[in-house]
Amino acid sequence: MAGISTHDYTSVIGRAFGNFIVVRELGRGAMGAVFIGYQKSLKRQVAIKLLPKAIARSESARQQFRDEAETIAVLSHPNIITIFESGEDDEYFYQVMQLVEGQDLARILAKLRRHPVPTRRIMPLHHTMRLVGEVLEGLEFAHEEGVVHQDLKPANILVDNRTGRALIADFGIAKTRQIEFYARGLVVGTPQYLSPEQAAAEDTDRRTDIYSMGVILFELLAGKLPIRDESGKETVVRKIKQPDTFFTQPPAACSPWIDETMEGIILKATAADRSKRFVSARAFGQSLRRWADARLQRDRAAP
Repeated sequence: MAGISTHDYTSVIGRAFGNFIVVRELGRGAMGAVFIGYQKSLKRQVAIKLLPKAIARSESARQQFRDEAETIAVLSHPNIITIFESGEDDEYFYQVMQLVEGQDLARILAKLRRHPVPTRRIMPLHHTMRLVGEVLEGLEFAHEEGVVHQDLKPANILVDNRTGRALIADFGIAKTRQIEFYARGLVVGTPQYLSPEQAAAEDTDRRTDIYSMGVILFELLAGKLPIRDESGKETVVRKIKQPDTFFTQPPAACSPWIDETMEGIILKATAADRSKRFVSARAFGQSLRRWADARLQRDRAAP
């Protein structure tokens, strides 16, 4: 949202929003800035997202912010960020959420790519399988509750430093059975990870999230996606007109972890025709577990 990146949030430090005190800024996104906060009643740290009313002038933008809070509130799962409270005052809309002491997958991947040892620039296989499996479990729960995330990407997957657990964040453009996203008919999401049907502004369902997770799985296993250096607009057009040309190389050519079976899993998840994708996040996860179990058996049997 225009204006978030340059908005002066200085005056909110130390300010109270209900039972919560704003402490310091963590970062900014499309739908507001996120701060570390303190809950006075329970004496714990929380995350507080603030959207200035001066920036969210349109009713649709304000409704999107409210919708996100309502969406997350119904999703109580270990792999989904928990929301505690939402509200507004004269100047800001606010959401109070679980604070995750950790990093998002985008930062983790960026750090790995800078490693001086080439073989260490890819996340260890067991970590990748566990994180993707946890995200798929959270997604299955969300989908069963009628929620489609629509903006899955590494930056929206947080990894807790203490437990190593993956948590899905930022349901800002989620689609639910109860809430019809205000921008229906417009392209929403991040070009690199959005599905062809989402790029074409068509109706979406759980298979849109499965496509995004297939791209993320490929990126985690390869360290970097084999895609063209093109603008977001060009990527959107490509996914509409030539979706099968998004990847410039087959998955198996990009990583020692990707064998023929894993390549099949990635290509099934990212099929341009959604009817050819996994029917659910659970089915996707089951295929990954079968692959991991078979690989472990092969490794144990190897001399």
